[in-house]
Amino acid sequence: MLIGYARISTTDQTLALQQDALEHAGCQKIFTDTASGSRTDRPGLAEAANFAREGDTLVVWRLDRLGRSLAHLIQTVKDLQNRGVHFKSLQEQLDTGTSGGKLVFHVFGALAEFERDLIRERTMAGLSAARARGRRGGRPSLSKQKVRQLRGLAADKQNRVSEICKTLGISRATFYRYLDH
Repeated sequence: MLIGYARISTTDQTLALQQDALEHAGCQKIFTDTASGSRTDRPGLAEAANFAREGDTLVVWRLDRLGRSLAHLIQTVKDLQNRGVHFKSLQEQLDTGTSGGKLVFHVFGALAEFERDLIRERTMAGLSAARARGRRGGRPSLSKQKVRQLRGLAADKQNRVSEICKTLGISRATFYRYLDH
């Protein structure tokens, strides 16, 4: 069975184009979501995945409709494949039900892993370079003068914590962290 999934990012957009393409491709059931690509909770996608049985194919209009990122896309398709469900993208003409489609998808996976490794290496190199220049990560510490001011204001029970924080330009968490030291 071909199962369709369509997603739009905002209510200003319309699902019609994607639904028409999915119906034309032969999808018997179509699930939809209206959610930004960065959102993790997609009830329509979860329903489609739960509805799919071994041997079924989940069909999308374009790859970007399924995954938030390449890594998320790959993980979603792997989860489907582990259950014996194939994946097909109409625009990219990718079908994991074929040997060629599986090959292309594995290449995508390798590229995504390569990209993650490059990002990790660049991050570590940047941190090392910063440490070599004497820079440390994390939030800057409050000056001794500001800590004395904080404690002096806190000692006066007339002052409210929110007013002290506003005066010093700090958060409540910072207030309590320095008050307890």
